[in-house]
Amino acid sequence: MKIYINGIWKESSNGSTLNKYNPSTGEVIDTFPAATKNDVDEAMDASESAFLSWSDLGTAERAKILFKAEELIMQKRGELENLLTLEVGKIKREAADEVNGVIDQIQYYAEFERKLTGDIVEGSNSKRKIFQYKVPYGIVVAITPWNFPAAMVVRKLAPALLTGNTVILKPSSDTPLTAQWIVNKFIEAGIPKGVLNFVTGRGSEIGDYIVNHRKVGLVTMTGSTSVGQRIMQNASSNMAKLILELGGKAPFMVWKDADITRALKSLVWAKYLNVGQSCIAAERLYIHEEIYDKFMSKFLAVTKKLKLGNPETSDVGPLINKAALSGMTKTVDSARDSGYKILTGGSAANLQGKYKNGYFFEPTIIENVDQDSSLFQDEIFGPIIGTEKVSSIEELYTKANDSKFGLASYLFTEDPELMLDASERIRFGELYINMPGPEASQGYHTGFRLTGQAGEGSKYGINEYLQLKNVYVDYSKKPLDINTINNSLFDDI
Repeated sequence: MKIYINGIWKESSNGSTLNKYNPSTGEVIDTFPAATKNDVDEAMDASESAFLSWSDLGTAERAKILFKAEELIMQKRGELENLLTLEVGKIKREAADEVNGVIDQIQYYAEFERKLTGDIVEGSNSKRKIFQYKVPYGIVVAITPWNFPAAMVVRKLAPALLTGNTVILKPSSDTPLTAQWIVNKFIEAGIPKGVLNFVTGRGSEIGDYIVNHRKVGLVTMTGSTSVGQRIMQNASSNMAKLILELGGKAPFMVWKDADITRALKSLVWAKYLNVGQSCIAAERLYIHEEIYDKFMSKFLAVTKKLKLGNPETSDVGPLINKAALSGMTKTVDSARDSGYKILTGGSAANLQGKYKNGYFFEPTIIENVDQDSSLFQDEIFGPIIGTEKVSSIEELYTKANDSKFGLASYLFTEDPELMLDASERIRFGELYINMPGPEASQGYHTGFRLTGQAGEGSKYGINEYLQLKNVYVDYSKKPLDINTINNSLFDDI
């Protein structure tokens, strides 16, 4: 594969490459360019040169390209599904669902083509007006993660391009192939050269440089909190606008009156979707003591039935890389050292044949975890969950809110009063009541605390890619009488 700058597919300027591994088998499936600072500079120049004509084009014309890209993706969606399975290890059902989300997001954003509005405010008199209208930031740097590499690319490209920004896309080095495939569809749809540029490579080599570049107007990034904090530091020199969706530590709360089957199905989705590699994954399980034993016996039974291995037939896929697999082992070892009980799982999966070298880890449930433990305080990002009993609403709220993160949360209850009360008192950007995720395109995906700032999705998300400009106009044709100056100075002029 290659990088794409100013309408040309090319190698990196120094010819260096990186390997891409199949997480299901551990085999190298491709190489991709390790872009350099010179490549970034070239992409910046191309983006800057293309900005004026692109932003002048008009929203309706830009939307036509988005709709065409959506059409092309729909026509070849099977290719994208297969690529997600190959590159991320997604099971077939999850790959198909992600592609559905890709199509939905492009369509949703493109339909804003005639809905971006501003205001006209009256000034000090009826012949003075303040025009408040929205303009693009200019060059947007989009840094996307590996866990949903198609959906996250589109979630950033579609609103940024529709609103008249030019974009430099840098995907995770774990998923460059999916990003390239989507960029190709936008190119085929007619995106002008320079409007969309695509670079791949190590964050350690070009990541800091790209967000600190003086030409950048906005940085949108989904990833870890530590990387987000680093981006904030680097982008501060140019005061670039930031959209950061970072870590999560979702509490999954099951009250004593909950529909257990409904809660159980939602928990299996929220915990094991994408092997728990999701910012909205359930990471802490709080169950009312009256139903704890009943619920846990069912959850344990279902977890033990989950199949790993072949993405065509399995229920749970592999972790993204060796480092993630090692991290799960360390997490469980720490839990054992703390005296917690491992109810099931706890080890790298022992698979045979084609998948024996894949990065598979057993779905793992750990019981009676202490609230202040790293298991309940730090993001796991894998198929491991800890459990704890609760006995009162106050205890539930206190423990659920006890997190440095604040993205998603889940509550299961049949009590309408509790639903409304929790909506006020659970301090997370998203609360799913009696249902699993994921977030909808028309919802504003945002989090509190260390989860980041700003958000994506909905009319609020699309407006993150626009800045408000004010133009003051006086069309009264009356002589100006300014109280703070001596107007007599102008009598003879």
